[in-house]
Amino acid sequence: MALNLSLCVFTLSLMVMCNLMTSYAVPNHYTCGPTPPPHAIPVDPNDVDPLQFALNLEHLEADYFLHSSTGEGLEKFAPELVMGGPPPIGAMKANLDDVTRNIITEFGFEEVGHLRLAIKSTVGGFPRPLLDLSPHNFAKIFDAAFGHPLNPPFNPYTSSVKCMLASYVIPYMGILGYVGANPSLNGYKSKRLLAGLLGVEAGQDAVIRSYLYERAEEVVHPYNYTVAEFTVRVSELRNKLAKCGIKDEGIVVPPELGAENRTSTNVLSADFNSLSYARTPAEILRVLYSTGSEHIPGGFFPKGGNGRIAKSFLHET
Repeated sequence: MALNLSLCVFTLSLMVMCNLMTSYAVPNHYTCGPTPPPHAIPVDPNDVDPLQFALNLEHLEADYFLHSSTGEGLEKFAPELVMGGPPPIGAMKANLDDVTRNIITEFGFEEVGHLRLAIKSTVGGFPRPLLDLSPHNFAKIFDAAFGHPLNPPFNPYTSSVKCMLASYVIPYMGILGYVGANPSLNGYKSKRLLAGLLGVEAGQDAVIRSYLYERAEEVVHPYNYTVAEFTVRVSELRNKLAKCGIKDEGIVVPPELGAENRTSTNVLSADFNSLSYARTPAEILRVLYSTGSEHIPGGFFPKGGNGRIAKSFLHET
């Protein structure tokens, strides 16, 4: 009796599962994916270098987020993506509350997906460049932002808000790079990849900025500066290093820089028409190297970035 009842329950379960699968099945006459234009190519040869350049930032984000949230980097979670590159300098697990840890952990694994898709499926890759994720490097960046040494030196791994302020430094540069690269891409698969990457990077930046905006007036212990002041100073430093005008804004701005010149809130950074700013690879390297020159490595990339574009700047005299 018990055996018959079990078989009956199992049979009913299978029927329910089959009905659910049938209800969500897509009839053959429906199209669920993009249809490329006639004669279009997936990846134009000229698409490879701009997309590969972005791997420098994706590696930077992946290892910073993973180490901050878990204490482990790509060697632990996706060693095949390292491709023989050296381990990051100074990366460590941060002292995070549960909510912040969950956010940063998700960001880290999103970057793993970005690297895997780009490297394995679309344009190939290169070894992870040497990254400096040490407290010392972050301290130098924030000292430069404020124009004097902070005491004690800024350490992103000591608290949730400091980790998020350090996160503010990184993903936004990827957004500007993707917006800048978009017009030069020709392949439909390349454009789909860039759009997908841009969407998630913009989402990450929006989460970071919203997190910090909610705490805008909080003083960052032990410094006598608010969260909002930190974001403004970092954005001003990036504009100065990039040397191409205002393309970066903190979470609070004067009304003339706000949306339609009507807000001083600046949860999203955008231009006069509320469109994302764009930067060239040279501008991005000037910022990430912390040197103001795409020819002089430093900052997050002590030996420079990898890939043809980054290497070409290092070889120029």
